Amino acid sequence: MKRLFATLLAMCALMMSTQTFAADKSTLVEIKERGTLRVGLSTFVPWAMRDKQGELIGFEVDVARRLAKDAGLKVEFIPTAWDGIIPALLAGKFDVIIGGLSITPQRNMSVLFTAPYAHSGVQLAANKTMAEGKSAIADFNKRSVTLAVRRGAFTVQTAKKYFPKAKLRQFDDDAQAFQEVLNGNAHAVLASSPKPEQMAIQYDQKLYIPLTDRLDRGSEAFAIRHGEFDLLNFFNNWILLRTEDGWLKERHDYWFTTLDWQNAVAEGQ
Repeated sequence: MKRLFATLLAMCALMMSTQTFAADKSTLVEIKERGTLRVGLSTFVPWAMRDKQGELIGFEVDVARRLAKDAGLKVEFIPTAWDGIIPALLAGKFDVIIGGLSITPQRNMSVLFTAPYAHSGVQLAANKTMAEGKSAIADFNKRSVTLAVRRGAFTVQTAKKYFPKAKLRQFDDDAQAFQEVLNGNAHAVLASSPKPEQMAIQYDQKLYIPLTDRLDRGSEAFAIRHGEFDLLNFFNNWILLRTEDGWLKERHDYWFTTLDWQNAVAEGQ
């Protein structure tokens, strides 16, 4: 009887071990069996946007496509509103967020981050008429100042950190936030570079860059669900390889330091 009981215990332990191992690798196995990597992202220039034919282009799009190609997979993009992108990941709507998501301790409580694959900065673009004479952080940290930001973005935290006295208006995407400033309904907009600098060039009669230095620097990473360590290992190794061979830097420089792609972008972005 004792021998039978010991045998049963051993079998249960083996089954639990097998189930744990299967659970640990289930997401990566599912992706391999499906043959498609499902990527969640939110559109904002130049990370991800629509071209004049309605196709997705941008730095994140290049990254996701190269990642899938290197792994012998197809890629499916699932555009998602920024403030709902983490809940959508947790609900299983897609496998990974590759969408300019900066690492923060608060977000890390909900998702597992890879190593950073890009770094951004936050900058202000101000309305020349409404913000005339303003050229320092203190000039915008006033109750009389209204700032526009994209809802749920890292820039919201930056705005609250540097401009706690200012009024914040939050929008679903960067295009709406910039339009608020162009329309004269807000003094300035906070966004990840190079969007503010590029918009100030494009609308040089209405916008200007008031601050010499960028505000907080963000570290962008892929986000996956907690416990998916096999997937984390896969993504981290890919980021390491594409960092060492210079591919990530080359793509980042193209989208963030040139405007060679600007004519391909659909209007209103």
